[in-house]
Amino acid sequence: MTLNFSNLKDLDLPVKVLFTGYLTTVAVGYFFALIQILFTHGMADGQFGLSIDDIVYSYYGNRSGTMLETKLNGTMKDKASEQERFTIIQWVRDGADKDKYEDAGIKQIIETRCVMCHSSEASGIPDFTDVETLKKTTEQDEGATFSSLTRVSHIHLFGISFIFMFVGLIFSFAETPTTLYKCVAIGMPYLFLLIDILSWWLTKISPMFAWLVIFAGMGMGVSFISMWVISLFEMWVFKTVFLNKQGERYQQWSIYAASKLKTVGLDDINSIIKILGKHITTISELACKFWMTQIWPLFKKQLSKIKSEKNKLDSGE
Repeated sequence: MTLNFSNLKDLDLPVKVLFTGYLTTVAVGYFFALIQILFTHGMADGQFGLSIDDIVYSYYGNRSGTMLETKLNGTMKDKASEQERFTIIQWVRDGADKDKYEDAGIKQIIETRCVMCHSSEASGIPDFTDVETLKKTTEQDEGATFSSLTRVSHIHLFGISFIFMFVGLIFSFAETPTTLYKCVAIGMPYLFLLIDILSWWLTKISPMFAWLVIFAGMGMGVSFISMWVISLFEMWVFKTVFLNKQGERYQQWSIYAASKLKTVGLDDINSIIKILGKHITTISELACKFWMTQIWPLFKKQLSKIKSEKNKLDSGE
């Protein structure tokens, strides 16, 4: 029985241009989003590049210092000179005395370097024109607040889900992947999006979940790239690749793959499953070994470091 369905290869040219324009624009937007992450979360520890420490400082906080000090040594490091940052940090460590706010020159530095963004007109960031608001940032750094996490969570859930809805809609017209693969590829970004949002809240509670943030972000990236590449490939390159000797196109990637598997003696589905199962088991064992010997010790070390710094802070050392 002949399968009749719409496919990307046979779409009218204007529709191909429409889909390609959307996919290209979204890809550029995705790229700039990654750049923005590097310049915000990626600078939380004061060094360029995303690391576990960046994730911990962004959501759990650097409990060994204050919020203002963490920002001045991290994402706000380039907003003031070294001497100005030292002056503010020294004022904070001396107790952030309101009487010394003007005498120590803190007010002048804040007005010159900070209030251009941290003003009453800005939303979502502290208003440094108010001394009381500024003093709140001199308290222990506990990372993102629950109110800010709530705000960012619903924005990401609404916005990113719309992006993947249209990318998934375009990808649903693909014919080289099997129906099962398309369902998995279309559903994956939504699963990883939920895991990503959940990981923020879990990391806020405990730093040991910081790895989950990076894992979820990578999952969304892989989902996006796979659907993006296959969709563009089928629209513009499909005709020159997936044709047999008679000039007939393959209806499904599974048909094409099955013919290739038979040439290497893998026509029996059971033999394929056994081979895949063997490789998956081996990979799983290696992954578990790597987790126990490399990743988990790092998390335990980081957690012990944070607890040690917190105990020192509590004891007044």
